[in-house]
Formats: sequence, C-alpha cells, structure tokens
Amino acid sequence: MLIKYYKGDPSTFLLSYKAGKIKHYGTGQSVWYTPYNTTLACVPVLSQVSPFIFKEATANYQEVSIQGQLTYRLTDPVKAANFLDFTIDSRGNYRSEDLEILTQRIVNTVQAFTRSGMNSMDLESALSQVKDLSGSVLDQVRQEEDLKELGVYVENLHFTSVNATPEMRKALEANYRESLQKRADQAIYDRRAAALEEERKLKQREMDTEVELEDRRKDLVSMQAQNNLTLAEAEAKAEELKLNPYGELAPQALVGLALKEWAANAGTVENLSIGADMLSQLITWIGGQSHVSGKT
Repeated sequence: MLIKYYKGDPSTFLLSYKAGKIKHYGTGQSVWYTPYNTTLACVPVLSQVSPFIFKEATANYQEVSIQGQLTYRLTDPVKAANFLDFTIDSRGNYRSEDLEILTQRIVNTVQAFTRSGMNSMDLESALSQVKDLSGSVLDQVRQEEDLKELGVYVENLHFTSVNATPEMRKALEANYRESLQKRADQAIYDRRAAALEEERKLKQREMDTEVELEDRRKDLVSMQAQNNLTLAEAEAKAEELKLNPYGELAPQALVGLALKEWAANAGTVENLSIGADMLSQLITWIGGQSHVSGKT
C-alpha cells in the first residue's frame, strides 16, 4: 500500500519529514503519508517518570545505596528531534532507543551531582539529610546546559531511600539502641533524682517546722518564766510593803498585836501549851524592854 494514515494522540508531537525537511508538525496531529518518501517522528510531550538506583560513597568512605525517581518532559520537541532519533516505522514503533538513552543520560546527570553531595557528607548526615540533598541536586540538574539544549526540563526529583550496607546498618542500629538505652537510663536517673530532691525538700520543711515550733516553745517558756519572776517580785514587794509598818513598832507593841491576833483566833485553837520557862522568859523580856524604854 503506497499511502498510509497515521493517527496522532495528545501525548505525542508529530513531525513529518520529506527530503530532510519538516513538512508537517504539531501535537496530536494525524496525517496521510507515503512511507517511501516520508519519515515520521513522534516526540512524547507528556511527563516521563523514570525510577533509578545507584551506589555512592560518603565522605567517611561508607557505601550507600540511593533509590528514587525523577520526572521530566520535553518542552521543545523540535529541538529534541534535532538531536535525538524519534522516528517510527510503519507499525508505529520507534526505530532507535534514543528515548531510553535520554532517560539514562538524565539519570547519569543526577548521579553526578548526587555523588558530589554525598562526598561532602558523613554517613549519618547522608542518611538523615536526604530531602535537602534531593532539592540541591534538582536545582543543579535544571541548570545543566546539555539538558537545556535537548529541550529537557526536570520537573521533580525524589530520593525515596538512602541505605547503608547491611553490616553498617546493623552497627548503626546497635548504636541507636544503645543511645536509646542511655536516654532511658538517664530518664530513670532524673526521675529518681527528682524524687530524692522532693523528699529532701519535704524533710527540710518538716525540720523547719519543728525548729519553728521549738523556737515558739522556747519563747513561750521564756515568757512564762519572765511572768512568774515578775509575779514573784510583785508579791515580794507587796509583802515587803505590808510588813514595813511593823518594823517601826516597839517590841512590846508587836507582842501585844500578836497576843491580840492570837486572842482573835483563840476559838480556832484547840490546844496551846505554854511552859513555865517560856512564860518566865517572856515576862522577863517584856519587863526588861519596859525598863529600857523608861530609862530612855
């Protein structure tokens, strides 16, 4: 059959060549063509997703496996068709593997910039800073002039995982478990220390309370003693004032007052014995005092 029909779709940019010149082009175009003198090239314009995995070494010479995926698209199909072979045969199949080669070329560019970043990180940083590294690599890939010449725009780049070797992973896991155990031990120690501190504060408050009570008791005892002393002094002073007038009286008057007081209370005295000697001495003393008073 000398004439064939190609039906395009929205995901393909069609270029129709005759004698090495573009005769017809556009996205989703359909054309009638003669295979013997017409060449068709179909450039995909939708985003292409490509997974990848490669190995690199960190700054401390530890091997890591980096797995991820990138998304790119051809923003200038005509420019891409000038550098790559997107021609199709009569069955609509690509005649070359340039599309796969282009994808691998982009992955190689990603790997080159990733290697530069990994070589500046130690293993721990490489495992924990994957997101920051992927963003940096994406910016560098977008600035790559070779890809711009091909009309390639990298939309997204993700590192889904960065893994160390099994031996190193076990060592890191052991180290991490040890750090967790230390944190747990420290938490127990801090909890015990806090409990001891609270107990110390409680005992200190109890001691302070006891000291305060003792101080109050001491003040109370001192106050009571002072009050008793003041009371005793007051009673002594009152007794002294009460007896002072008697000190100015003559002995005979004092004896008379005593006998008067005795007579007043005689009804309450059941027995009173006065011996002859005592009566004789009393009379002699009274007489002697009277004589002395008379001479005076």
